[in-house]
Amino acid sequence: MKIEARKGDTFHKYSEWFQIPVQLLVDSNPHITSDPIPEGAEVAICGYDLEDYQVQSNDTIESISLLKKCSVEAILICNPLLKEKQFQAGQIIQLPTKVMKPMIRTDRPYDFRQLQIDITKLLELYPFLKCRTIGYSVLKKPLYELTVGRGTNIVHFNASFHANEWITSLILMKCFNEFLISLTHQRTFYGSNPLTLYMKNFLSLVPMVNPDGVDLVIHGPDFQSEEIVLPINQGNNDFTHWKANIRGVDLNNQFPANWEIEKERKIPKQPAPRDYPGDQPLTEPEVIAMAELANERKFDRMMCFHTQGKEIYWGYENFEPKESYEIAREFEKVSGYKAIQYIDSHAGYKDWFIQNFQKPGFTVELGKGINPLPLSFVPSIYDETVCIFIKAMFH
Repeated sequence: MKIEARKGDTFHKYSEWFQIPVQLLVDSNPHITSDPIPEGAEVAICGYDLEDYQVQSNDTIESISLLKKCSVEAILICNPLLKEKQFQAGQIIQLPTKVMKPMIRTDRPYDFRQLQIDITKLLELYPFLKCRTIGYSVLKKPLYELTVGRGTNIVHFNASFHANEWITSLILMKCFNEFLISLTHQRTFYGSNPLTLYMKNFLSLVPMVNPDGVDLVIHGPDFQSEEIVLPINQGNNDFTHWKANIRGVDLNNQFPANWEIEKERKIPKQPAPRDYPGDQPLTEPEVIAMAELANERKFDRMMCFHTQGKEIYWGYENFEPKESYEIAREFEKVSGYKAIQYIDSHAGYKDWFIQNFQKPGFTVELGKGINPLPLSFVPSIYDETVCIFIKAMFH
């Protein structure tokens, strides 16, 4: 929500009145460079909505403050026309209301449109959060990177490299949403202090790497994709198990980390619903964007969310640093997933990252079953994943 600054207002006063960490208020208002805040300046207050309230006959501003658990000063600054704390029965005033429930819905498939809606809402509620487009899919859908934090430890998360693993986007966004709520309202986040994590880390999230494929699995082909995907799917109208991008290339088999091995041994030698690594590495726009992001950010830690298997892969060809083992063991302890150093697989994002940067990288296979995993699995997968999400920020 946004308010208008009065003479003498400061971020520390707002922090006290709204019970929000002062650093978040400062980061939510980069356009304000002085404290006290200039009178009349528009100030974003993170983590709040405004709610209409009809004044009752026996109300006082103090009684409303107690009833709604918001400070008198917070009420006054949200109602600049209230004078001398006087109002009349029937009058409508606006009360600042903490947003304590996550907005990420878990009762329906998570497509690209819903991701866009959720990102827009998160940016409104938490203006210290930043979003940018790092590239575009084959069908020109933007690939979003969300960033938050003031620290120097750069931790990256991504989801939905594979189309039929769209539930990973839903889980990642829910973890992130819960973290933002706890951070803003100074609530312990699964035993951790979220403000400490915010100050130590810089989080980078690409919540949907393959938006074209996700929408294909959930909705089927549209006028843009039909001519491309129907021949690849051999005329079959069932795209439930489609894994590749819209051109039939497996995005997690596209990176130059022994790509030639995957090219040689993969059965599909042409575009297919799954497993085709392409004619060369780094041909797909989604993959190019993710490689450029890693080269730009130089993550200290990378987390790739996939399904399924309840396993954590943490090594690649002996390029991984020694600390990866201990981190993987911590993930194993908090999630119940099995940590595995090596598997016979190449050309993935995690593989390429470890090979190129010799930093900890992890592929986390969420849940267990047949992809796409059903929504009924979300509560249990969330409980397992959120612990990994938190532990990834410890260093």
